[in-house]
Amino acid sequence: MERLTYIIVLAVYLAVLALVGVFTSRKLKNTSDFAIGGRTIGPWVTALSFVAAYFSSVLIIGGGGFGYKFGLATLWIGASNVLIGCTLAWIILGKRIRKLTEETNSMTISEFLGKRYKSPAVMIFSAAVIFLFLILYNVSIVKGMANAIQVLMDIPYVAGVLISGLVIIFYVAVGGYFAVVWTSFIQAWIMIAGLLLLTSVSLVKIGGLSAAVEKLSAIDPGYVNTPGIWGWAGLVSFCMVVSLATWGMPQLVIRFYSIKDTKVLRIGTVVVTAGAAVALLPYLNGAIARIVHPDLSSPDLAIPMLTKSMLPPIGGAIFLAGVIAAGMSTFAGVLIITSTSLVRDIYRDALGRKFSPRKELSLARSASAIVGAISIAIALRPPGLVLAITAFAWAVIASTNLWPLLFGIYWKRTSPTATLASMVIGAATALVWLMLKNPFGIHGFIAGVAAALAVILLGTLLGESAVTAGD
Repeated sequence: MERLTYIIVLAVYLAVLALVGVFTSRKLKNTSDFAIGGRTIGPWVTALSFVAAYFSSVLIIGGGGFGYKFGLATLWIGASNVLIGCTLAWIILGKRIRKLTEETNSMTISEFLGKRYKSPAVMIFSAAVIFLFLILYNVSIVKGMANAIQVLMDIPYVAGVLISGLVIIFYVAVGGYFAVVWTSFIQAWIMIAGLLLLTSVSLVKIGGLSAAVEKLSAIDPGYVNTPGIWGWAGLVSFCMVVSLATWGMPQLVIRFYSIKDTKVLRIGTVVVTAGAAVALLPYLNGAIARIVHPDLSSPDLAIPMLTKSMLPPIGGAIFLAGVIAAGMSTFAGVLIITSTSLVRDIYRDALGRKFSPRKELSLARSASAIVGAISIAIALRPPGLVLAITAFAWAVIASTNLWPLLFGIYWKRTSPTATLASMVIGAATALVWLMLKNPFGIHGFIAGVAAALAVILLGTLLGESAVTAGD
């Protein structure tokens, strides 16, 4: 009976998403509609789709895994997600990105950077990094969804990968960005409801928050202190990599491209902050899971196991739908970005291919299916923990795109040569640092963005000095 409940709830939910894809496909007339919804999306849909795309199954499963592993200090990660990753991002980036991308008729980050700096090399390098590492990020998303399905429905991990992945590929290829934002809007509400349900029931069953703190402290005082057993270097690094890094993440920045005008950004900022507050809950639930299930084989099983032990079948089914919803919204957003970037930035602009708008739309749809299939294939044998995979991908992408994007919208004199050098050195530094397993406990993202910042600043200022001296 329990398994049947899960199957019915999940089947109904997936069917609704597929129907949304079919319905929204009627709105697709060109690549602009497929990639950014024709810049017609309202503030509520934009804001809540931003929340769903940001937090995904990576936050729910991966964040819970880190809460299980490191304790309540990880709540600071959730807080930074809200304040830095959402509120400040909307305030600092939203208006300028919306305005400048419309002026340059850009549909991807790479296309905007290439036009802003008048540099094909900048566009190509950005597009290549985004394409390669967003596929890796997609692997972590699918893994998170499949872990939840595996535990809660008692079916093989491989089946969980295929169930979650194939439905997303269908509605993205059919409905494009309209399907992505509208399914994400629905998914945000389901994700929020599922997290609130699990948290409230879990706290009641263990005797409240004070009891949870006491029980965690009895296991290890490091689970309730800051920075606790993790240490400052690890905690601060992860706060930055999953918060500031979002400013350079294409699947989130694209929301500013698509919002219908800058006047509604203020409403969106309030909505996104309120919705993002649920980011603290997976870390708290992960710490609670340490009390209930102290000897799990993998931290990524913490939230699924807590759900199974705390919620009745219908509650567990709702929470499972929330995990799937969160993962699908992000996976879908990434598919839109990677397929559009592949077709426009690499195939059309970098390789110089010419085709009609109708052909471009057809290619984008095909590319989304191909990229999705590659992500699913890799996810069948994933390389590590959900949040660790995410942090790896985010570190390289953000080290490449963060400063070129931020300087590109705020500092007109930024040097194109310094920008390209910053992107290359930032990405290389992040990769090398991560391969060395984060020396001094500092994440590769910190090293990558620090190196990239130094290069873009010094390169631009020294270039200006050289020009002044020459005059």
